[in-house]
Amino acid sequence: MTLLRPEALATLARWREVLVAAIVALTALWLFRLGGYILAPLGVVLGLAALGWGVIALRRMRFARAVAAPGLVEVDEGQIGYFGAGLGIGGYVALRDLTEIRLLSLRGALYWRLKQTDGQAILIPVAAAGAGALYDAFATLPGIDMGRLTAALDQHHPAQSLWQRPAASALT
Repeated sequence: MTLLRPEALATLARWREVLVAAIVALTALWLFRLGGYILAPLGVVLGLAALGWGVIALRRMRFARAVAAPGLVEVDEGQIGYFGAGLGIGGYVALRDLTEIRLLSLRGALYWRLKQTDGQAILIPVAAAGAGALYDAFATLPGIDMGRLTAALDQHHPAQSLWQRPAASALT
């Protein structure tokens, strides 16, 4: 028997990583207040780590959406897969073959458009099951601005180019 309503439990589950980062920050503050040559610097380092973790947790939380689109996203071994739930769409793209990420608005729904080196592209609904895992996959790409990527989800543009793979520099 639970004492909390299901809506409250869902809200706590959504905010859990941010809450844990806040608890770590409070622990860091406690260590800093104890003072001394060891605990005060340890509190500062732990506090900075908690602050960084909290920022990433907030971005990750904004990135994950309620499931409102068909299909399933899977990130495994450096590869993104989308299974289109019987719609005849889907496919895979390896992160090393990814050349561009766009965010498209089609018929009121947001889609990630992932383009590969061979020109093929895959559309993944932002609200598909498992799409929150794309945050960590995208974070591994060279030169990506995760703040800009997360902020783009709240803007309503028909199409936004959010990342392109940097050109390989010529060896001289």
